[in-house]
Amino acid sequence: MWALSGFADEISADLEEQCRVLGELGIGSVEFRGAWDINVLDLQDDQLDRVAKLLAAHNLRTSSVGSPIGKIGIHDDFTAHLHRLDRALHVADRLGAPVIRIFSFFMPRGDDPAVHRDEVVRRMAGLCERAAGHEVLLVHENEKHIYGDTPQRCLDIIESVGLPNLRLTWDAANFVQCGFRPHTEGYQLLRPYLNYIQIKDALLGTGEVVPAGEGDGEVRETIRALRADGFDGVFSLEPHLASAGAMGGFSGAELFTTAHRAFTRLLADEGIDYR
Repeated sequence: MWALSGFADEISADLEEQCRVLGELGIGSVEFRGAWDINVLDLQDDQLDRVAKLLAAHNLRTSSVGSPIGKIGIHDDFTAHLHRLDRALHVADRLGAPVIRIFSFFMPRGDDPAVHRDEVVRRMAGLCERAAGHEVLLVHENEKHIYGDTPQRCLDIIESVGLPNLRLTWDAANFVQCGFRPHTEGYQLLRPYLNYIQIKDALLGTGEVVPAGEGDGEVRETIRALRADGFDGVFSLEPHLASAGAMGGFSGAELFTTAHRAFTRLLADEGIDYR
């Protein structure tokens, strides 16, 4: 039975409202990215305690810390960023999250990413080494304009780093917005390393984000293949249906519900159970 989660800060900045809507939709997990308009890594410990109590009161597990680790330029200070990862590890421990989402650094506009490949691999390995000994996986998301925004470069990262605490999360919409048909061009390449799935779809022609199954992200083909492969991970709604930016997106309760309905309809059509 597949587990559903979601970036509940796309519902509201208010954590009580986030929890209420997730409960109404029957979603039992949250990918925690922030509350009260504060990024997850900038919450103070007393605020984290409040988050943990609210999530527990609503019977919500934390499926992942939706961190911005790796969303800096490849020339930005990496030592300071390692300390930022220390905070993410602390948050994951406090909220009982088994996963921290990370990225592989923004490329300077106009540069060939290959020029920065070795530094990307060095930094990604450094993040994994920093996280060693913690009971958490780092999962790399294929964000636009970072080194790992193509299927081939995602594979390069995971194989070149070669550490067991680094895996991949799959964002179909981001691949589409980079000009790829995700399942056709990336699934077989990346499937051995997929640990986590973001649910977001987009149109190839315009890049517009749309509900799952309404774009060119080949969401139906991907869930069929995952079921056939025995995938047993998390599917996290990240709708971006009202707005989207480099550090996140927003949908509101109504459009988040629309995104949930679209994806669960696909699951029902395919006869897939979920919780």
